[in-house]
This record gives sequence, C-alpha cells and structure tokens, in this order.
Amino acid sequence: MTLKCIIIDDEPLAIKLLESYVSRVPFLELINTYLDPIQALNNISPDIELIFMDIEMPGLNGIELSKLISSKTKIIFTTAYKQYAFDSYEVQAIDYLLKPISYSAFVKATTRAKEYFEQINKPQPEEIISNKNDNFIFVKSEFKLIRVDLDNILYICALKDYVRIFLSNAARPITALTTMKAIAEKLPQDRFCRVHRSYIIALDKIEHIERNRIKIGKEIIPVAEAKVDDLIELINI
Repeated sequence: MTLKCIIIDDEPLAIKLLESYVSRVPFLELINTYLDPIQALNNISPDIELIFMDIEMPGLNGIELSKLISSKTKIIFTTAYKQYAFDSYEVQAIDYLLKPISYSAFVKATTRAKEYFEQINKPQPEEIISNKNDNFIFVKSEFKLIRVDLDNILYICALKDYVRIFLSNAARPITALTTMKAIAEKLPQDRFCRVHRSYIIALDKIEHIERNRIKIGKEIIPVAEAKVDDLIELINI
C-alpha cells in the first residue's frame, strides 16, 4: 500500500532532510510540505494519511495542531526535545522522532505507520478469548487466533484502533485489532494495571518507578495523574 503524506516544519533544512528520507521509502508518497502550521491546517486534504510534524513551531505548535486534524490522519512528531514524547502519547501519535533524525529511525516509524493502516484496513473482527485459569488469552491477529501467555506480557500499547502487545519472549509485538477496554477486561486486575489511556503494564515487569514514569525493559512508560493512586495501591507501597 502507499501512504500519502505531508511534512510540516518551520525549518527548511529539516523539511529537506525528511523529503530525502520519504523519497527513499517506496510506500510513501509526499504530497506537499509546509513551513507555516496555519497554512498547513487550511490545506490538509481528507486523503492525507500521514503527517510528519514538528512540535516547536511559531503561532501554533504541533501538539495543538494535531488536535485540530481528523483522527483518520495519523501523525509522526519530529522534535528536538525529548520531553515532548509524553505529549505525543496524549494525542495518540503513531510515533515521535528525536532530532537529528536518523534514516533507520525514520524507517522504523514509517513501517509502524504502514502496519497500522494495513491492520485497520483488513476485514478482521475484534476478538479476545480468555480462559478460566487466567494463565493466557487468545487474541485475533492477521486472521489467526494467537495464544498469549500472561507471564510473557511486558506491556500493551494502544494506537487508536488496535493494540500492540509487547512480550518478553518475542522480538516483535503482537498487533491485534481491538480496544484497550476490551483487553483490560480480560486481564487479571491484580497482575495488570492500566496506567495511562494508551498503556497497560504487567506489575511484575516493573523495573523502577520515577515520578510519573515506569521503566519496563528499554521502555519508559508514562503514568497518568489519575492512575498514580491505583498503581501505588496495587504494588502495596
């Protein structure tokens, strides 16, 4: 499949770099570039599927702009500031890229976007099957029912219409077309906690907690303010 995309950044050199990266990815089609976020907002057509967007821009920043764009259009944020990564989770961006952006990081993020669109375009019904012993669940992914052992779940991440289940025994996450609410209802509440609207974590996989952040493996996961007390109660601090 081909994803129609645009670039929004107030730095001409940043746009030039992204243009060169887009030209090297066969499933991306660049429609336009914009230096002015207001101009971009007035010209985004409904068939645009993906936007590469800077966060720090004059007049209207990328986070604000993303809230004015159709939810069908997905965003990969580009920023020089790591602290904005957590803001990008709040608007459920596909990914964020930290400047200076490497080509390998760009390919990884765009591949994730491609997988997202491929998944939501499949005629695949939502289905999660739990078992009576609470040792595993089955999730439907790519027309198969895949067994997921609860002991292997590190965390689950939401991206709008599907979830990605990250496992300790697999290099790649399982992508399932379902909702966070549906999968949370199938998980034992004494072993898993929804710490953010976009994250469910396995309590026994937490390495450390620092303020409103949890470290599991190489991932730093945000904890919503409203979920802090629930998390503390579950881990019996």
